[in-house]
Amino acid sequence: MSKAPLMPVEDALDQLLGMANEQRLADSELLALDEARGRVLASDLVATLDLPPWPNSAMDGYALNLTDLHRQPLKVSQKVYAGLAPDTLLPGTCARIFTGAPLPPGATCVEMQENVEVLEDGRVRFLQPLKAGQNIRAQGQENRVGDILLRAGKRLGPFELAVAAGQGLAQLHVVRRPRVALLSTGDELVEPGQPLRPGSIYNSNRVLLGHWLRELGCEVIDAGILPDRPAQTRLKLEQLQVSADLILTTGGVSAGDADCLGQVLRDSGKPLLWKLAIKPGKPLTVGHFGTVPVIGLPGNPTSALVTFGLLARPYLLRIQGVEDVMPLSFTVNAGFDWHKAGGRREYLRVKLEAGRAVLYPNQSSGVLLGATWADGLVEIAENSTHNAGDPLRFIPFNELF
Repeated sequence: MSKAPLMPVEDALDQLLGMANEQRLADSELLALDEARGRVLASDLVATLDLPPWPNSAMDGYALNLTDLHRQPLKVSQKVYAGLAPDTLLPGTCARIFTGAPLPPGATCVEMQENVEVLEDGRVRFLQPLKAGQNIRAQGQENRVGDILLRAGKRLGPFELAVAAGQGLAQLHVVRRPRVALLSTGDELVEPGQPLRPGSIYNSNRVLLGHWLRELGCEVIDAGILPDRPAQTRLKLEQLQVSADLILTTGGVSAGDADCLGQVLRDSGKPLLWKLAIKPGKPLTVGHFGTVPVIGLPGNPTSALVTFGLLARPYLLRIQGVEDVMPLSFTVNAGFDWHKAGGRREYLRVKLEAGRAVLYPNQSSGVLLGATWADGLVEIAENSTHNAGDPLRFIPFNELF
């Protein structure tokens, strides 16, 4: 019997996002701005203020009405500082004004102080031609009352939070955190700080994914390490489905005798996809146990990194309402030859040097140290070879994180 073909990366991503669209989180909470970074806006942010709320000066200088220019030199009738309400400009006078200060009613332009001559009696003469509106920030230049400033589904960073603050808001409604049960599988795993047994390794995936999930705004339910026992695997999944929006696992999803998670999902759950045309990360498994989605990442650290970044991350953003879930990428020139055409799409760890992508020497899926050296991943399309200088798609790690 012939083997089933491997699923292309795009098809797997489409299925994951389709699943996420059906499982979007509806609940929200009110958070202070200082606590909202990285969270997702639950409703549109609509302006309740014009910004700026009044015309103001873009320069340190002098405010005047252009119709008074023929009467210069002009007397300075007032000084206007930022934070003060000015008086109406007296006819035939100008006002000393500073950057950000409200424009006096009656003034039609501002001249910067460098283009003004101050006479001994304190009057001023304007040395350059002037025009209406010069050096004035108009009321509502940035936004008007009723404008939608940020759409629901926007992930909140420093810029977005500052926009909210500029409207006088101290709190925002954000989508509640997805509850993700993080489960490691494998008899060989030992938590850091514990003594290693013969044949065991330390569990680095739990640390990597735990921090990554929190960066994505998730609440992490640490489900510990699960031994390679089908009955215990089934019981643990039954327990976790009560409290989790997603069960995220590492290891146990391949086709070996000890790969219990994949076996349990195929026997007792509802598998959606299994085995992708991707390297590293081929044995990624996605499905449901009961009503709860399960994403089973491969156990090798770089396989877990790649599949989480390219597939699980978009899913987690989409269930929070984010529409644009794909990382920004750009084209770089290869700084290496690649003559090993493979049937799976490959993602290689590279550093950018002088605009070229340089390969980390060891591309093994079990080597995590390359991620600390690299700037990101380059994509090698299926069944393709490349020479140094060829263009390749580059995905920066700082986009994935």
